[in-house]
Order: sequence, then structure tokens, then C-alpha cells
Amino acid sequence: MEEIIMTDQETGEEIPFYIVEETTLNEKHYLLVSTDDPDEMTEESEAAILYEVSEDGEESVFATVEDEEELDAIAKVFAELLDDTDISVE
Repeated sequence: MEEIIMTDQETGEEIPFYIVEETTLNEKHYLLVSTDDPDEMTEESEAAILYEVSEDGEESVFATVEDEEELDAIAKVFAELLDDTDISVE
């Protein structure tokens, strides 16, 4: 799995994430990420759904999806994409 390093804008801390899955919906690019390697994830592992907020040509900038309706919709898409794996999105 691809690992990316994200920088927390408030603290400047660099945090490694693994991209579990990615998709585009309504022209918005989403990532399902986890701090755990997807091959080693357990039921206690946590994941986050991020969306790209940067413009073309800029360094990629992602933010956490916080709108409940949007989060539910994209979580369903990721659940379908991950249907043949042991990872579930809730």
C-alpha cells in the first residue's frame, strides 16, 4: 500500500498514513486512509476519509470530511469498493 506523509496544519507534526482506497465522486477526490498498514489492520484500527482541497498545480492538500451526509455517502462508496476485503467502513 502507498504511504503518504501529511502535515498537521495546527501543530506542524508529520503523520504517516496509508492509502487504503481512493475514489472520485461529484468531481471531488477522496482518500480512505489509516495510520495502520492495511495488511495489518485489526477491528480496533481506525481510518479517516479525506478530500482534496488543493487547486491543480499546487501541492496536494487534504481535509477531513466533517459533513455527516457527505461522510455517510462516501463511506458507502468505500464500503462497496472494499466489498471483497476484510476492511469495513462504518
